[in-house]
Amino acid sequence: MCNCYILYSESLDKYYIGHSCENLQERLRKHLANHKGFTSKTKDWIIVYYEGFNAKVEAYKREREIKGWKSKIKIQELISSLNKIEHPDL
Repeated sequence: MCNCYILYSESLDKYYIGHSCENLQERLRKHLANHKGFTSKTKDWIIVYYEGFNAKVEAYKREREIKGWKSKIKIQELISSLNKIEHPDL
């Protein structure tokens, strides 16, 4: 199982979109660890959205699609749509 996921940092007010075939909590741990990538700028990243896929190529394709939007509003709408499915009273 592979995932396309979105992380959010409140201190940066930014989203990070990625994909991985490893456990999402382990992937988040790596984002929060010391490294030189974009997510190293802060340690408050949380997973706000993810979609599961059977193949890595599908997860990567979805990541590229979301990144191609170049729209914070559209990303927030995607996250909000998930919350409405999981919590219909919101």
